[in-house]
Amino acid sequence: MAAMNTSSTWHRHFSGQARYHVWATHRLLEAVSPVPDQNYRCDVGLFFKSIHGTLNHMLVAEHLLWYARFAKGTSPVLALDTEVEPHRERLAQAIKGGSANWTPLIASWSAERFDGQLDYRTSEGDPLSLPFAATLSHVFNHATHHRGQITAALTAMGQPCPELDMVYFLQSEQAPKA
Repeated sequence: MAAMNTSSTWHRHFSGQARYHVWATHRLLEAVSPVPDQNYRCDVGLFFKSIHGTLNHMLVAEHLLWYARFAKGTSPVLALDTEVEPHRERLAQAIKGGSANWTPLIASWSAERFDGQLDYRTSEGDPLSLPFAATLSHVFNHATHHRGQITAALTAMGQPCPELDMVYFLQSEQAPKA
């Protein structure tokens, strides 16, 4: 396995974002796991209706669209509300696996890459070029947005929710390992 590239401020920043993303995603999915299927799949007023619909959207957007754009330079055409995985345990595993892919990808880029552009096609097929680092920030921010929606739904259902604030993640990284 190649050594992680931590040579630039960009690498250190986005590596931290990727580690937080894995941590928060795992905590969220642990909180979702005991939710009864009826509650998990019912329309609770989220943009993608249910917890299941929102998690499927996260898989589509982050892993099937954005990761492909950043890692492979491809622009798949896929509706944002596509249900790519109906089975909730497999969906959770796919999201966990996908979140882990960002750290080695970030480490593989040169420092100069972060100052460039990301050229891709939108979900509608239109060409677009956006600042690379800002667009990568969007990927992690997007996941935080939807994790927040799901935790609000869990709270409304009376289910326990994990603390997902980044400061708790930072504290966990500094805590002595058992």
